[in-house]
Amino acid sequence: MKDITLVVMAAGMGSRFGGLKQAEPVTPDGKAIIDFSVFDAKKAGFTKVVFIIREDMKEDFIRLVGSRVEKVLPTEYVMQDMTVLPDGRTKPFGTGHAILCCKGTVNEPFAIINADDYYGSNAFMAMAEHLKNADKGEFAMTAYELFKTLSPNGTVSRGVCSVNDGYLTDVTEITKIDTQGKCEIDGKEQQLASDTPVSMNLWGLTPDIFEELEIEFKEFLATADLMKAEFFIPTVINNMAKKGLATIRVYKNTDQWYGITYREDLPSLKEAIGGYIDAGLYEGM
Repeated sequence: MKDITLVVMAAGMGSRFGGLKQAEPVTPDGKAIIDFSVFDAKKAGFTKVVFIIREDMKEDFIRLVGSRVEKVLPTEYVMQDMTVLPDGRTKPFGTGHAILCCKGTVNEPFAIINADDYYGSNAFMAMAEHLKNADKGEFAMTAYELFKTLSPNGTVSRGVCSVNDGYLTDVTEITKIDTQGKCEIDGKEQQLASDTPVSMNLWGLTPDIFEELEIEFKEFLATADLMKAEFFIPTVINNMAKKGLATIRVYKNTDQWYGITYREDLPSLKEAIGGYIDAGLYEGM
């Protein structure tokens, strides 16, 4: 069987949530969201997990999360390099830089996810099937329906996708989307349709992306406002597609997405996870 890896981005500060939200228990026995993602990933055929974390959180993260995951799948840890940050900045440079830090550790097709998002088993099944057959530059993403990704407890940012014949043509980061799908684009209030396809950072990639990440990160360091700017993985993927270096197959998912952007999101997430457990979806965990 072809090896495929699950890369989990867990180095975020969790400022709006408060605390190490990647390790926040969502079940009475102390499991976190990532436990369910790893279970779904293993069932789909993923053969390894790589966590991207920060050195200052390593001990707590392994104790609270990694020690359990290690019993499910072979597990490795990559430290997001914080030495490249300018003086006065504590926040990591973003998802593109996080994935670049995996170079040398990840040498096979891989999916990336956020540690604090619940994607559902169907998303992992579709992505695993794609990656097992992916050649160089054959990327993929899972697109959710906007209204199934919103939080009733505050605004969110989403990658709004343009899709043509099943392939991604563009993804635009839209910030401050409210509970009704209203947002501001170029200074004007906009209403996004409920079924607008959005990215929740579930991407399927091949190792050739690391070369392009290196090139674009060097340019980022040379030209960006390093106190404020972020180096996003969707930007690099978009650029590769425009250069003809990659295609991005879109797998549309109609499942409900859950996450913990805000602490007030926890009760509904716990209720949903509890329902899935009662339905037998996680028997054997």
